[in-house]
Amino acid sequence: MDRTTDDEVLDAVGARLRALRRDRRITLADLAATTGVSESTLSRLESGQRRPTLELLLPLARIYDVPLDDLVGAPRTGDPRIHLKPISRYGMTFVPLSRRPGGVHAFKMIIPARPEPLEPTPQTHEGVEWLYVLNGRLRLLTGPRDLTLAPGEAAEFDTSLPHWLGSADGGAVELLILFGPQGLRAHVRTDPERSPRAEPRR
Repeated sequence: MDRTTDDEVLDAVGARLRALRRDRRITLADLAATTGVSESTLSRLESGQRRPTLELLLPLARIYDVPLDDLVGAPRTGDPRIHLKPISRYGMTFVPLSRRPGGVHAFKMIIPARPEPLEPTPQTHEGVEWLYVLNGRLRLLTGPRDLTLAPGEAAEFDTSLPHWLGSADGGAVELLILFGPQGLRAHVRTDPERSPRAEPRR
């Protein structure tokens, strides 16, 4: 098996940085103001026109709150475990379950119990989201719909519609989330032998 060269690792940094910034919903202008790195340099870095250096990557790693190894995609030699680092946003905890830049991102989401329910604050952004409730009762607002999902129930929705997730009864909620780019759809496969259309064995 061919080993990934240093050039290939560095060439992939730009796409990884762009995916991280878009996932965090940060503009290049905001990132430039926070890091002190010019907007044009950040743009060239993401497009692969500027070679990543330690001086450029260190402030980005601090802003994104990720290890430097994650920015460059360096393998953790000798340790096959996935090191999960929770992210806190909007009073909820997101545990990333995937490290692949771009494409579909997987998270475990934890909504803490609250004595009083939060006032819904619907948000919009590009993409498609799938979710599966593990524990608790989830309230899902998407467009004009106001749904309550119990453990074992799943939903799929377009995130360009105003949407909001919260606890339906004030209790804690745990769910799995897959977030993908606009136009991507989940493909569910079933065992053809269990399908109603399958012919019985003779």
